Amino acid sequence: MTVDATTAVRRAVEAVAGPGSTVVSCEPLTGGTYNTVTRVTFEDGRDWVVKIPPLHSAGMSYEQRLLVNEVTFYGTAAAVVGGTVPQVVHSELDAGAPTGAYVVMTACPGRPWNDLADELTDGERRRLRTELGELVGRLHTVTGPAGFGYPAGPFGPPAPTWREAFTAMTGAVLADAEAYGAQLPRPAGEIRALLDSAGYVLDDVTRPALVHFDLWQGNLLVAGEPGARSIGGIIDGERMFWGDPVADFVSTALFGDVEEDRDFLAGYASTAGGPVAFTPSVRLRLALYRSYLYLIMLTETVPRGVPADALEWTRTEVAPRLVAALEDVAGISRPGAGSGD
Repeated sequence: MTVDATTAVRRAVEAVAGPGSTVVSCEPLTGGTYNTVTRVTFEDGRDWVVKIPPLHSAGMSYEQRLLVNEVTFYGTAAAVVGGTVPQVVHSELDAGAPTGAYVVMTACPGRPWNDLADELTDGERRRLRTELGELVGRLHTVTGPAGFGYPAGPFGPPAPTWREAFTAMTGAVLADAEAYGAQLPRPAGEIRALLDSAGYVLDDVTRPALVHFDLWQGNLLVAGEPGARSIGGIIDGERMFWGDPVADFVSTALFGDVEEDRDFLAGYASTAGGPVAFTPSVRLRLALYRSYLYLIMLTETVPRGVPADALEWTRTEVAPRLVAALEDVAGISRPGAGSGD
């Protein structure tokens, strides 16, 4: 028997809160486009966020059991960034359980950075970029326990090499694009061949680092009063994977150039063990990861049934950037050659 999202949230709260717990508010949170997210506040002051996966959505291949990734991210990230990530109160990751799958976590303080962007002074923005760099640098010091790829294992067990894991990831999104009939600026087969031709550079990555891969401003909460703002939360860790830390530079500088973000890079260098050297290897890998992210953004519009205005925005803003990223792959890559540093 299927249930609606409201019932699923209620069952999750009842399963975890305990007898006598009085809910004083239950507020749906917007901004995400996949899971149902609800903020629940109790009379005793507890402030929780409940996340449940879609009840009637096939989604994309990599989106299987995303809550496994999210629980993994928060549990491992807390050791290096503390309360900047939510604490998991309880999770049920089996969709066949009586309550369905869900994650209950503590709420982090603050509002999404993109909601505050117009209020920030240049000094605040630069300071926040530095702080973000410091936090991401700390995240990247965490090494995965088993191998490369998504903890949820949508493509099988952890891969022994990053090349194997990332090739499976790009292959899956291109297969999704073909299956859903997504509109791509180049044929999927042509894109697949180009990405595969640059696969040798992935062998430069030998340590599976903790990668969030969705660090755009909507997933960064900013707390505090004007002039004293700081990052209060890094949320939505469901798309994390164990892989190349360079991949996180794509979403932290979404539609921008991380090489020009001196404040972020300075903060990153202070905690990641030194400055980032933008070698040919790093630049080629960045082009591959931009390609992957933009392929996801273009393909997911179909299974999510995005409205016409959002679809037009994606095609106008994302498709040209995918073309540019693919051109970077072709321009930097030398098929069959070692990447070198």
